[in-house]
Amino acid sequence: MSYPFIPWLGGKRRLAKQILPMFPDHQCYVEPFAGAAALFFMKEPSKVEVLNDVNGDIVNLYRVVQHHLEEFIRQFKWALVSRQMFKWLRDVPPETLTDIQRAARFYYLQKTCFGARPTGRTFGTAPSAPPKLNLLRVEEELSGAHIRLARAYIESEDWHACMRRYDRPHTLFYMDPPYWKTEGYGVPFGLEEYGRMATAMRELKGRAIVSVNDIPEMREAFAGFSMREVSLRHTVGGSRCTVERGELIVCSW
Repeated sequence: MSYPFIPWLGGKRRLAKQILPMFPDHQCYVEPFAGAAALFFMKEPSKVEVLNDVNGDIVNLYRVVQHHLEEFIRQFKWALVSRQMFKWLRDVPPETLTDIQRAARFYYLQKTCFGARPTGRTFGTAPSAPPKLNLLRVEEELSGAHIRLARAYIESEDWHACMRRYDRPHTLFYMDPPYWKTEGYGVPFGLEEYGRMATAMRELKGRAIVSVNDIPEMREAFAGFSMREVSLRHTVGGSRCTVERGELIVCSW
């Protein structure tokens, strides 16, 4: 087992203990909304595995770590964890960079920003904890991810197109769409998309598990499916205060 190597808004590392035991037998494992792909990295490898995301930065990062790890690590030889370097990298247009430079920029920003947001980033600091980015351990942290990604397909297309492409009786889809009425994912995702998702799940040859926030709109969208309620405590605004929020785990079978 390895671990996700970047922080991500809405990442599912904390839900892994609840979700992974629910996975049925399968040969092909697909994440149409990969993000940090926490469950992919924490589960046992499947015969075929697919990570898909419409975020070009995350897809590029996975491909670079998959194929060009040594050169990627070299990008951090003279790096510093500093507010000034954060601002400089944040303001660099990604289209002016090579794929490897773009991946290094994205990795640095995600590891050093507040709240792991892919948009609207600000430099994150805490008087009670060191930086999340340890420049002396980049190679150590990414070696496992490099091995884990070696045999995975990396895709970048609409979630529905990804499902159509890989849907077989032996396929398991784990779907972690943007949570309704939350911000910071960087892509628009309307309420109607959850209805499309429920329709797609009813028509699947394979099986699907979806995690969404536990609100009336989601219960209505996925009415008729098996649902499991899970509660997690979340820190509010970087303070020590926490609130309890409900999550729904929806199964297609």
